Amino acid sequence: MTVPFMEALVRNDLAGAAREIGAEVPAWLPVQLEHFLQYRLAQLAAEPAIRSWLGRVMVLEAADGRRRVIGSIGFHGPPDEQGRLEIGYSVEPHYRRRGFALEAVRAMFDWAHERFGVGRFLASVAPGNAASLGLIGQLGFRQIGEQVDPVDGLEYVFQANWPPRSDSRNTPNGE
Repeated sequence: MTVPFMEALVRNDLAGAAREIGAEVPAWLPVQLEHFLQYRLAQLAAEPAIRSWLGRVMVLEAADGRRRVIGSIGFHGPPDEQGRLEIGYSVEPHYRRRGFALEAVRAMFDWAHERFGVGRFLASVAPGNAASLGLIGQLGFRQIGEQVDPVDGLEYVFQANWPPRSDSRNTPNGE
């Protein structure tokens, strides 16, 4: 997500956002990303160099060439003091349970690992979010704690190594 794209979403300028991203932008996106956009735009104003770590949109291209935003994904910022990145994602309800989030998360992890050598990732998931719990389970995440997010409430915190180990012992401490 470019800054002009995010600013267009804040203004609820779907046509401007669509021009910036080259894909149809659904009306739900600015509403769903409201807190994200306010927080990230302030963060980027103070520290523009972190933009590559932050939000992206998931774009689905139809057979006729039409492109549509179906979700968002990104890291919560640059790697933490332990060299880990936390992932966040959301998919439009109509497109859920089709593998798009799994594909996008894998692509993000591959990008961070291949380009920057990041090998450990975090995910914070609400206890009742069965779909996300299932997704991170497929990626080898293991619970390492819990936290209370001021917006989302109680979340379980998970960690995984990337790429996954062939012996499937994806231990939280990276051993």
